[in-house]
Amino acid sequence: MKCGIIGLPNVGKSTLFNALCENEQALAANYPFATIDPNSSLVRVPDDRIQKIAAICNPQKIIPAAFEIVDIAGLVKGASKGEGLGNAFLSHIRSVNALFHIVRCFEDDDIQHVENRINPLEDIKIINTELALSDLEILEKNYQKLKKTQKTDDDKKKILIIEKAIDLISKEKGILSNLNKDEIEYLHIFQLISIKPVVYVCNVDENSSVSGNAYTKSIEEYSKLNDSETLIVSAKIESEISQINDHEEKKMFLDSIGLKETGLKRVIKKGYELLNYINFFTAGEKELRAWTIIRGTLAPNAAGEIHSDMEKGFIRAETISYEDYIEHKGESGAKEKGKLRLEGKEYVVKDGDIIHFLFNV
Repeated sequence: MKCGIIGLPNVGKSTLFNALCENEQALAANYPFATIDPNSSLVRVPDDRIQKIAAICNPQKIIPAAFEIVDIAGLVKGASKGEGLGNAFLSHIRSVNALFHIVRCFEDDDIQHVENRINPLEDIKIINTELALSDLEILEKNYQKLKKTQKTDDDKKKILIIEKAIDLISKEKGILSNLNKDEIEYLHIFQLISIKPVVYVCNVDENSSVSGNAYTKSIEEYSKLNDSETLIVSAKIESEISQINDHEEKKMFLDSIGLKETGLKRVIKKGYELLNYINFFTAGEKELRAWTIIRGTLAPNAAGEIHSDMEKGFIRAETISYEDYIEHKGESGAKEKGKLRLEGKEYVVKDGDIIHFLFNV
């Protein structure tokens, strides 16, 4: 999983990136283009289940799931034509799986806005227009090329799909909700930004971190109409939370401001939800590890995430649900109660499954 943080300059992208990564590796400054080259970091996926499993199997090593988060330079009007840092960071956006679009939803005279006003919906429109223009340019080039070289019925189908995509983007309609699975699958070869899942992250002041404000409400309404999601986060608060190392102290701080969990947890959960990801576990005395797969993955393909030989020589999967593993205090207890199942090639792995794969190469 690779998620990109995008937005206009000076909306809090680097501050939020540092908070999510719990460090200060990205420069957060009050001027445009403080970030030029994308900053990238692996972030551990917070999952309370892994500690509960570890308390039972007592492994020598614990490896949680992780995903890559990329802080991409701020876009400006005309980026698709090379303004600002132009095509350099449009290419960075194409390389990620999902987008966290940071939108400024707070007023502060000490932090300049690149457009010299606070209007989150207009900010979103600027970014989306540039991304759409960039996608249209790619589609038009490939459309013209295919029209000249078309020979088969398959080529004609591809031309129709591109025509549909151009029409939808031009009319500001969502591709994801208006094209079928096969059509979207074909469009993936162009690395279109328009087919990437988007979460609008409303960066608010401390007083709006729980309930939001008028700005966030307008974005929530916009999201419902545009195949996207919304999260309310205060980058300033997240920055403070990231400096607290003690778990109990962190919990007390969250309780004091009325939050149940950090923005990091909410961002990752939303990312998983958007990309349809789940985790399964392999657990033993030497190592406990979480593995990320797409919901609906069959057992042999899940085994392939560990090693390609496991997928090739898959025999069966010894499987225990997370709930049964915890209730019966591990593998031996679950086995004694008949809760260890032998699953074959058609088994669809469930979120939280603890699995031991049997294979022969």
